[in-house]
Amino acid sequence: MHAGAGARLRVVVAETLEPEGLEILGAEPGLEVVDVSGADPAALLEALDGAAGLIVRGATTVDEALLAAAPGLRVVGRAGVGVDHIDLEGAARRGVAVVNAPSGNTLSTAELTIGLLLAAARHIARADRSIREGAWIRKELRGAQLHGRALGVIGAGRIGSAVLGLGRAFGMGLLACDPYLTAERRSEIGAEFLELGRLLERADVVSLHVPLTEETRGMIGEAELARMKPSAFLLNASRGEVVDEVAVARALSEGRLAGAGLDVYPREPLPQDSPLREAPNLVMTPHLGGATDEAKAAVAREVAISVRDVLLRRDLGPALNL
Repeated sequence: MHAGAGARLRVVVAETLEPEGLEILGAEPGLEVVDVSGADPAALLEALDGAAGLIVRGATTVDEALLAAAPGLRVVGRAGVGVDHIDLEGAARRGVAVVNAPSGNTLSTAELTIGLLLAAARHIARADRSIREGAWIRKELRGAQLHGRALGVIGAGRIGSAVLGLGRAFGMGLLACDPYLTAERRSEIGAEFLELGRLLERADVVSLHVPLTEETRGMIGEAELARMKPSAFLLNASRGEVVDEVAVARALSEGRLAGAGLDVYPREPLPQDSPLREAPNLVMTPHLGGATDEAKAAVAREVAISVRDVLLRRDLGPALNL
């Protein structure tokens, strides 16, 4: 342990962290856990004065102002995957490691992705709503079978490769696009790897599993949708900004896309005037990818272990920015 004799390093928890993570941190005699989740911003800033660690989810923006309020900070832990609300470069300049929990949400998000696909392909939401309204429109709800169709995954990391595995179980053909994978990893996944344009043209289902970067922002817009089959389905459980939602709504309304399933949006909650609200054959969920008990517990454990190891063991292996 490197906390110093009798010293305890303060870890501030800014947003709700499951007990599994709090127990890991609380079990360390070298750490003091201060939970200010649910408190006002002033309480957070007060707690950060002298803090060595900070754990956030998606609602706390870690910008230059926040970093300046915590000059003793050594690590920021993101209880989740996406870190686009954290200033990675600014943290690096201050010697602050940023860690996340890249694997905790994997299975839950992959399962939700397939759930969105089934809901869109079989008109499940519309069917449920019609029965509740007293209708029986069985003939209007003819769907699409997944077996034998081509599943195209853009971004074959942890979640993308898990989605491909589930697609295999449905008897789907597997296509993938990911220029960053090694040949060995591609072989392990067992999909046919294509460049983006060819995948869009061949896939019956296009599922997005990429981080938000300048390269991926808006990567599916009018031009990309035009290359997809009119019978294809689009799924996004990654980041809302990678899809042009106006273009998706237009493609659905004009029948140039058979259906879509979205779990993430450029603005959350979804604005009342979003064109997606009126788009047909669209299934939407409110960012539920990791919203299972199992995923929440796994994420809490993963981020707590990384924060602990940075502070007490000087282990910077999980750091995204150092």
